Amino acid sequence: MARRRREFSAFSLAFLDIMSCGFGAVVLLFLIIKHNVDAYVPVVNTTPDLSSEVSLLEEEILQGKDNLAKLHNTVSDIDDQTAIAKGLARRIMDEIREVAGNTEALANSNQDADMEKLKADLKKLAAQKQRLEKETQNTGKDTRSFVGEGNREYLTGLKLGGKRILVLLDVSASMLDKTIVNIIRRRNMTGKQRLNSRKWQQALQTVDWISTRFPVDSQYQIYTFNTETKSVLANTRGQWLEVKDLQQLNGAIEKLKEVIPAGGTNLATAFDYASKLRPLPDNIYLLTDGLPTQGRKPPRGTTVTGKQRLQLFEQALNKLPQGVPVNIILSPMEGDPMAASAFWRLAQLTRGAFMSPTEDWP
Repeated sequence: MARRRREFSAFSLAFLDIMSCGFGAVVLLFLIIKHNVDAYVPVVNTTPDLSSEVSLLEEEILQGKDNLAKLHNTVSDIDDQTAIAKGLARRIMDEIREVAGNTEALANSNQDADMEKLKADLKKLAAQKQRLEKETQNTGKDTRSFVGEGNREYLTGLKLGGKRILVLLDVSASMLDKTIVNIIRRRNMTGKQRLNSRKWQQALQTVDWISTRFPVDSQYQIYTFNTETKSVLANTRGQWLEVKDLQQLNGAIEKLKEVIPAGGTNLATAFDYASKLRPLPDNIYLLTDGLPTQGRKPPRGTTVTGKQRLQLFEQALNKLPQGVPVNIILSPMEGDPMAASAFWRLAQLTRGAFMSPTEDWP
């Protein structure tokens, strides 16, 4: 059998191979051309620009040079001023030496004149001393003598002075002691035992001390008060006594030492008698230990409360003469806490003094 001839086809295997090779060559050529384009892309320069910082540093250098030049000028000025100051110091020292020499020479030349002037000054001082001694004789310190324990001198805030001086001494039973129990106990003792009470003796010594400070040319009066007010010297109530009459004054102090504390306290009567003195006193010295226990009317009960005592004190103030300083010496007393503040307020309102003495005063 005869062999069949193969037909020719344009799309045979050989043709496809040629087309594939051609396409691959085109793709290869495209890739090569793209790579070369990327390879020749210009590279951007990313190095920072430092020109501005360099300019700033150059300006700082210039400013530093200017400051250095100014510093050199300042140092030069200081050196000049130092030299001037040294020169002035030398001139001053020379002037001091010159003045010292002149002073020494002047002192030597005027020594006799200075001695005469010193003698004249001494004579003037002696004359002033004599005059002061004469004036001192008119003060109350030398009126009478009072010596405390150990010859002590005492400083107080009391205003010791005035032409007319009134002493009001509380002689109620509470002046026997500072505790209520001891007051009741001493109240039932003999008169001599009551007179020896430490608190009462302190009150008597205080009046004695005040009397030694009376000015010689002044007048005085001493009243004692409990439920009634009396003059320490009989038949002298309402009268001013002369301090310069030392015999009478000493007699008043001695008479006062015979008084025995007893009864209650009526401050209104004491202030009432003070207001009746003519002329009015210049100073009042009130020696007491608490608020009053009686007024114009006798108390209804056997005891008086603190509030009632304060009311009695306010009533007594209505009898007090106006414009007279009241100097208060308040002795200690148990069970009367409002007394200190009330009497201190009275001293402040009248421009007087207030003190609460210690056990060893005066």
